[in-house]
Amino acid sequence: MSTSAVKPSPALPDYLTDPNAVLEDAADWRYGKPPDYSNTRAVWERTKEMNHEATSLPSLVQNLVKNWEIEASFKQNLADWRTVDHPNYTFAINGGPPQSAEYMLKVGTYNAIIAEPNEFYSPRTSDFASSHKTFKRMMPTFAWEVTEVYSGPPQVAFRWRHWGEMKNDYVGFNDNGEKVTVPAHGKTISIQGVTVATVNDKVQLQKVETWFDPLDMFRQIAPNGIVNKEVVGSEDMVELKADAQGVKFSDLQIVPGDAVASSKGSDDTKRAYEEMGALRATDCPFLNQE
Repeated sequence: MSTSAVKPSPALPDYLTDPNAVLEDAADWRYGKPPDYSNTRAVWERTKEMNHEATSLPSLVQNLVKNWEIEASFKQNLADWRTVDHPNYTFAINGGPPQSAEYMLKVGTYNAIIAEPNEFYSPRTSDFASSHKTFKRMMPTFAWEVTEVYSGPPQVAFRWRHWGEMKNDYVGFNDNGEKVTVPAHGKTISIQGVTVATVNDKVQLQKVETWFDPLDMFRQIAPNGIVNKEVVGSEDMVELKADAQGVKFSDLQIVPGDAVASSKGSDDTKRAYEEMGALRATDCPFLNQE
């Protein structure tokens, strides 16, 4: 009796099976060496809501995004990014214009995602380092997980949760150049959103679109409204940015949607966010929206 050889299944890329895969890469790291994610991973393990089976679709998506975040935040050379399809990669927030990876490297991850100024924070008054300092100091760990996957490749739609504890005061600069301060309340800040990502045959990201409630995080930071606004001079801004350059940003986690966008268009976004709450696994309104 003749038998046919069974071809082994191709191995999955390590960035799909290990959330820390790209930390082992020899790359041009932003602060000279790979960041330390041990605290964030420990918080995730201790406080996560989901327990995805290894190699399940939710687990693979979760690992892909976590590795993408590491690369987008800490790999200075785009050629070192393994999680994206370089010629075809773009990202967009809440239906805004698609942006390139080069744009994110230029302005910084927080500023690229926030995009427009609001009453709490403005990308125009913060550079890469100072923006990370603002959120890192307030919330030393910001864990992230996939809560549900609505569709598989090549167009992967999924809901996510992003959470951490406000251990220190929020200090940022808003759209009027005012210094905004909110005392730490020690409570958990948790935001949710939906991302639709188109991937290639290597499961590298091509087109990434994220929807989330733009001011949800800030409403939780300041549940009673902004506590203090202070007009500052240009010298104070220069000092803040210079100080930020010396901060060690170990264990910082950023993903699509981990910051907030402008309140412009917030009514439409709020309605979309409310629709997300009633989604079934086979009913994602953001799929196939060209």
